[in-house]
Amino acid sequence: MMARNLWTVHGDGRHITPGEVVAPEERLSWPLTIGIGAQHVIAMFGATFLVPLITGFPAATTLFFSAVGTLLFLIITAGRVPSYLGSSFAFLAPIGAATGAAGMSAALGGILVVGVMLAIVGLIVHVAGARWIDVVMPPVVTGAIVALIGLNLAPAAWGNVQEGPVTAAVTIAAIILAAVVFRGFLGRLSILLGVVAGYVMALFRGEVDTSAIDEAAWFGLPEFTAPTFDPALLGLFLPVVLVLIAENVGHVKSVAAMTGRDLDPVMGRALMADGLATTLAGAGGGSGTTTYAENIGVMAATRVYSTAAYVVAAGFAFVLSLSPKFGELINTVPAGVLGGAATVLYGMIGMLGVRIWVQNRVDFSHPVNLYPVAVALVLGIANYSWSAGNMLFEGIALGSGAAIGVYHLMRVISRARGTSPDTVEEPAPEGAAR
Repeated sequence: MMARNLWTVHGDGRHITPGEVVAPEERLSWPLTIGIGAQHVIAMFGATFLVPLITGFPAATTLFFSAVGTLLFLIITAGRVPSYLGSSFAFLAPIGAATGAAGMSAALGGILVVGVMLAIVGLIVHVAGARWIDVVMPPVVTGAIVALIGLNLAPAAWGNVQEGPVTAAVTIAAIILAAVVFRGFLGRLSILLGVVAGYVMALFRGEVDTSAIDEAAWFGLPEFTAPTFDPALLGLFLPVVLVLIAENVGHVKSVAAMTGRDLDPVMGRALMADGLATTLAGAGGGSGTTTYAENIGVMAATRVYSTAAYVVAAGFAFVLSLSPKFGELINTVPAGVLGGAATVLYGMIGMLGVRIWVQNRVDFSHPVNLYPVAVALVLGIANYSWSAGNMLFEGIALGSGAAIGVYHLMRVISRARGTSPDTVEEPAPEGAAR
C-alpha cells in the first residue's frame, strides 16, 4: 500500500506511448519495474566492481554501501532525481597511494573526509544556489581536472597488464568490439562484457584460482573496516571533491534535460546525498560513491526515469552484497583482466575531460585557457609531488590546484590588462570598415 502511494502508475503500466516518458514520480507495473531495476544493476556492475578490484577493497562491502547510498540519495532528493550511486573512479589514485603508504584504513579516512566536504558543499549550494560552482570551476578547469585524474592512473594499468599481457590484450579487444558490434543496451555494457571475455581467457590460461569461492558461504555480512585519519595523506583526496561536484552537477543537468524538469532546486540535495553516501562508505570500508552515467544510458534507452526502478536496483545490490561467495567470485578476477579493463577505463576518464572542453567549446587559442590546462596535465601525468609539513600533495592534487589557481590568476591579470578574451577587440575581417 505504501509503495502504491509513492508512485503513480504511468498509463496502463505496461506501455509507453511514443514521445512520452515515465517520470520520476511514476512507475510501470511492478514486473516491468523489477526488470528495469535489474538492468540498472547490470549497467553499474562492471564499473562499480572495478574500483574494489583495483584497490583491493572488499567487493561485497562496496556493493553494500552502493545500495545503501542509492537509497539514501533517493530519500534526500525526495525521489525527484533518479540516480544510482556506484564506485567513483576519482578515488582510485588517492586510494592507491594512501593504501600503499598507511593501509586501507587510512584510505577510508580520506574517503570519509571527502564525503563530509561534499556534503558541506551541497548544503552551501542548497542555501546559496549553484552559480558559484560555475564561476570557480568553469568547463576549462573541470575538463582539466577530470582528464588528469584518468591519465595519472596510466602507470597503474600498465603494472597490471605486465602480469598477464595476453589476457589483457583479449580484454581490451573484447571491450572495443563489444562497443561497436552490439547495439543499444548491450553496447553500453562493453566494459562488463570485456571483463567476462577476459575472465574466460584467464580460466583457459590457468590464471584464476577459484578455491576461495568454494570455501565461502552463500550468505553472510560484508567485511566492515573502520577508518583512521592520517593528515599527511588528506591532500591526496581533496581534488576528488571537485570531481564529485562536477559529476553530480552534470548528472542532475542531464536528467533535467531528458525529463524536461527544472532540477536546479534539488542540486544541493543531490550533492549532500552523495556526500553522506560517501561518508558512510568511508566509515565502514566501502569505495566512495558518485552518480552513474551508465545508468543514465539505461534511462535514455528505456525512457523510464522512475525512481521506483532505482529502489529495486538498490534492493538487488543489497541482496548480492550479503553473499560472501559472490564477493569471492569477484575477487578471483586476475591482474591481466584488470589491466586490460583499466587501460580502456583510465583513457576514457581522460577523454571525458576532453569531451567537457569540446561540448563547451573551450577556446585554447587564448593563453588564459591554454596555460592552466598545459601545466595541470603535466603535473598530473608525471605525478609531481610536494610536501608541506606533514601534508603530501601529489600529481592530482597539484594539477587540480594549478588548473583552478593559474586559470583565475591569469584571468584577473588579463582582464586588468585588457588582454582577456572578454575584453580583446577581435580584428575586423580583411577589407571590412574599421
